[in-house]
Formats: sequence, structure tokens, C-alpha cells
Amino acid sequence: MSLKTILAAAAAASACVCAEIIRELHSFRIVTYRIESKKLAGIGENVRLVFLSDLHNQVYGKGNKRLIEKIKEAKPALVLIGGDMLVGRKKKSAYRAALDFVTELVKLFPVYYANGNHEQRMKENPKEYGGAYQEYKTALEHAGVHFLENASCELICKRCRLRLTGLEIPTECYSHFKKVRMPKGAVKERVGEAKKESYEILMAHNPTYMEEYLNWGADLVLSGHLHGGIVRLPGGGGAVSPAFDFFPEYSGGHYKRGDRDIVVSKGLGVHTICVRLFNPAEAVVLELKEG
Repeated sequence: MSLKTILAAAAAASACVCAEIIRELHSFRIVTYRIESKKLAGIGENVRLVFLSDLHNQVYGKGNKRLIEKIKEAKPALVLIGGDMLVGRKKKSAYRAALDFVTELVKLFPVYYANGNHEQRMKENPKEYGGAYQEYKTALEHAGVHFLENASCELICKRCRLRLTGLEIPTECYSHFKKVRMPKGAVKERVGEAKKESYEILMAHNPTYMEEYLNWGADLVLSGHLHGGIVRLPGGGGAVSPAFDFFPEYSGGHYKRGDRDIVVSKGLGVHTICVRLFNPAEAVVLELKEG
């Protein structure tokens, strides 16, 4: 094979990869996972939740109309937001697209919102970010959004008791290039004890600390943050996390740990590393069933 032929083939392959990246950056899919548990006894049939994470101000059609229409088709009882819907930037924080989207969403469904590292960073550093987070949160609360900031709420669905908890972990646990050990008992210290009589749904943005979440007592953990691992290997998982951790264990998908479930969203947007390859953006539908 001549050098010219090799170069032509390489150029064609590069063009195909670039085209696929562009396509994935402007589209999303709906993925559905069935969640079964004995603790969901009495929940009835066709109970769906939609889980959204890591939008990062991405817009799918004017006002995110395409995304809203797909969520409406799922007919969820609740919409759960797992954080990083906006982008936190020093001195100038961008949140308008996220604010408009969530404001429209709560007109249609009850919305429960747990913060990601972007929201948490803005909240905890007002000297750098000004009052942007409080403005964003206040506007959404006025629209009817329920924020769970190291807080829980209980919901009754038919004859089943669901308990939703939103966890904010120490900000140093979002460090790049290394995993910082989470202090022992940090989850319990922040959100109290899990309740064994309820089906515990824990929204914890960073899936790196899954053992701590399960040890706390979560029946279902909902995470995001890793954007699917940026590039996914065919038939495998994600290659690298936004924190530059290679081949993260929980990069995206549905995982079982005994009788408990883990769902890690691949996210709806991108940030910092603006690439997706073999890694479509997604909104997650959860079908709850008695197991």
C-alpha cells in the first residue's frame, strides 16, 4: 500500500470521526432502565421518573423544545435533576439557558433538584461568583422547583414510600488528577441516616465515591459528572473522566450491586473537554417496579 493511499485513508477516517463528534454534540437520546426492588412493593404499574444531569446550558432546539417534548413523551411522575445544569465561571456565571429550561419543565412535572459541582462551587464561593447562584436558585424556587441541598423529602407513591436525598460532597472531592479520600462518615454527617423503611434514592453527583453512598444505605444512587467518559470504547466503558481519571469504574449506565441499583447518566452537555465520541448525550427514564 502506497504512502499516498495510507494518508488518504487516514484523512477519510479523521473526517468521519470529526463528523461523528459534531453529530453527537448536537443530539441526544432517551435511555430507559428498569429498577426492581422488594422495597418498591405497592408502587403500582407504569411509575416512571426522568433523571437529568450535566446539561451545562446545552440547548436542543429553541428553548430546549426537543428535549422537553421527549420528556413529555415519557410521562414521568417526577423529574429528578442531578446537577451541573449550568456553567459556573469566575466573575461571570452562565445560567440563562438552564434557568429557562428548568422553569418550563416545572410547569409540566414536579421537579427535584440536587446540585452538582458547578452549582455547589458557585454557592460556596460568593466572592468569586457574586450572587449568581442565589439568583438562579431563587428564581427556580419561585417557579416551584424543590432543591435538595444535603436534604431529603419523603413521597408516597401508591402504597410505596420513596425518600429522595440530594447530597453535596466536600468540594475537594472534585479534584483533578487524583482521588481525594472522603472523610469517614461524611455522607451521614451531611444528610443524616438512611431510613430502612423507605426506598432510598440518593442523588450524588460524583460517582467516584459509590462505596460511601452504598454504605450509607442508598437503594438507588443517581449520579452523573463523568459525561460518559468523554470517549467510549466500543463494547466497553468510558475512556477518561473530566477529572482526567482513565477508565473510571462508573462512567455511565445501569449497574447492579446485590439488590441495589446505580444509574450514572452520561449527561446532556459538555464542559471543558467539548468532545463526545461513541458516547451520545442522554436523558434517563427510570421505570420503577416491585421486584
